[in-house]
Amino acid sequence: MKEINISDEASRAAKWLVKNQSLLTEYAVNFISAAVLLITGLILARIISATLDRVLSRRGIDLTVSGFLAVMVRYTIVAFTGIAVLGCLGVQTTSVIAVMGAAGLAVGLALQGSLSNFAAGVLLVSLRPLRAGEFVDVGGVAGTVDRVNIFSTTLRTPDNKIIIVPNGKIIAGDIINFSREPQRRVDITVSVAWSANIELVKHVLSDVVMADTRIIQENGITVRLNEIAPPALNFVVRCWTDTALYWDVWFDLTEAIKRGLDESAIPAPRPQMDVSIKSGYVS
Repeated sequence: MKEINISDEASRAAKWLVKNQSLLTEYAVNFISAAVLLITGLILARIISATLDRVLSRRGIDLTVSGFLAVMVRYTIVAFTGIAVLGCLGVQTTSVIAVMGAAGLAVGLALQGSLSNFAAGVLLVSLRPLRAGEFVDVGGVAGTVDRVNIFSTTLRTPDNKIIIVPNGKIIAGDIINFSREPQRRVDITVSVAWSANIELVKHVLSDVVMADTRIIQENGITVRLNEIAPPALNFVVRCWTDTALYWDVWFDLTEAIKRGLDESAIPAPRPQMDVSIKSGYVS
């Protein structure tokens, strides 16, 4: 086994370091510059993104638009920072861009669903069928819009659950916006017994609705017999109120209608069952 002379190896290493001192110094400077540039770019991306989001929000820009633009600016700065870091390390950025383009095409073909979500996010921000703070129903999921991100939209349910819905699913389905219009119609179905007097029921229901000052009288009030069902007479009550007051009005009217029916001694429907007994002999 060949013996290793430590002094000779150390001498050769020292000579190599002296000979390549300028090259090592250049690499060290480039590495440190790239590290500083990377850290600075990431910090600036976060600061600029947060500042843009805050400025747009203060100027009254919708939160869905401001948040989406802020995220886009952040990722753009990070992408350019990465290219600049590679340039500091001596990598030809033109080649990197060409490789990134080819890789992006391959990744795009593999991630068609994610790209469709991104395109849907752009459409949501551009067309604005929903905005932050609005209560919507998208694809059978109902909640208040918290934020529209690049690939998904965040909803908050009335019981404080967070639901993440892909943007592609939102664009591909129906969007029901309950908050966009300033007024909403309140629909309540009231069932009474067959023996109830129709005119008396309509009078009681009309009085209850007219007594509520939150009802918009100019839009009209409908109190009509809607259905003659086997166990009951079903009346429909329709009136208009401000969207922000919808649920308060709905619950209060329901309670007031029950009290009004009780005070007027209008009977409630009772389930009925007809039983037929046939007697006979089996031979």
